[in-house]
Amino acid sequence: MFINNNSIVLSSKKEDVEITGFEFQKLPYSYSFLEPVLDEETMKIHHTKHQKKYFDKMMEVLDEKPNLMKKTIIELMSDLDKIPAKDREKFKNNAGGYFNHSFFWNVMTTDTPVYSGAIKKLIDKEFGSLDKFKAEFVKTGMDHFGSGWVWLCINDGKLKLSSMPNQNNPYIEGCGKPLIGCDVWEHAYYLKYQNDREKYLKSWVKLINWNFVNDTLESYN
Repeated sequence: MFINNNSIVLSSKKEDVEITGFEFQKLPYSYSFLEPVLDEETMKIHHTKHQKKYFDKMMEVLDEKPNLMKKTIIELMSDLDKIPAKDREKFKNNAGGYFNHSFFWNVMTTDTPVYSGAIKKLIDKEFGSLDKFKAEFVKTGMDHFGSGWVWLCINDGKLKLSSMPNQNNPYIEGCGKPLIGCDVWEHAYYLKYQNDREKYLKSWVKLINWNFVNDTLESYN
């Protein structure tokens, strides 16, 4: 992942998926692409209703302050003091929601990329193995109370796995840069898994796009 002018570019080796700060984007695949882990109806509602609402609410703030559009979403989330105090919480929640979902779509695939490269070395060093990492990832999501996200981020070359409330992310909390992010709001999984967050998380970790994670990690160097 890298920043290009006013865009967030989520990069893969096959193609670059550009998520502009100020234009709502299509999914990088069809709504049924992540079946059977995530069903088509959930993906369609999640993208066209939930993420679209975050985008619209974010733009309500930016449209009133066009000078802010000279910054990227990442820059603004990383320095929320740039946002007028009366709009700060609204921007944080909705820019976070828009960015988080853009990241979320791209960190998932059914193409089964190989777990390898730099991220494999870091995860094996920090967690012992991929299976141990997945188990800790699921536990982190299960331990999180209420709505939020599970993030694997990197800070000063060290991996950190944590959960964050609402639409917070590592940029908003100032604790590093994101590598993997999983939505644990119930709307992300309720139609298929109801209240069984554990089953959702154990299924979700099978979707991790390791090519995207490696490319994102490389972009931070």
